[in-house]
Amino acid sequence: MIPLIEIDPAIRVKNEMYWGKMRKITGVFMMKKVWGLPWYKPLTIIWIENRFGHYVGDERFGFFLYKNGIIDPEISPSLPGCDPHKVCSIGWCASEQKWYGWSHRAICGFKLGDVVKEGDCTNSPGVTAECLKDHPGWDLSLPIGFEAKTLEDCKRMAIAFAESVS
Repeated sequence: MIPLIEIDPAIRVKNEMYWGKMRKITGVFMMKKVWGLPWYKPLTIIWIENRFGHYVGDERFGFFLYKNGIIDPEISPSLPGCDPHKVCSIGWCASEQKWYGWSHRAICGFKLGDVVKEGDCTNSPGVTAECLKDHPGWDLSLPIGFEAKTLEDCKRMAIAFAESVS
């Protein structure tokens, strides 16, 4: 079985524009054995990609992002020594002037003036202390009291949030 985020472009049946800068892809995910018959039937699914071909999610999640003003999701920077991320987990919402970070567990937006408080996900690295001893570069958490003074700070908070909840 081919993992969802490693889909071969050759198996795309339909590639059409979606909301914002995303694309709606219809493709053959795998060949499924038809019970009681000697042949296989293609299992066709629909997924959403950003304009660079990175996986965003299913059609429902793509519409959720679009409806909330995130029209061009991005991949967050990968951790040092790790493979690059393959799923979009941050995005800019121009109407709210916020950077959003998300995973399959949660989504949160960050605007100018937001401050990191005790217990925030942006204050937690999302990995154990033992893991951080071996990989100190994986700690993207922000110190308590960190204030977003620029949009780049807001993006940094969104990345820290996405890494913490992923």
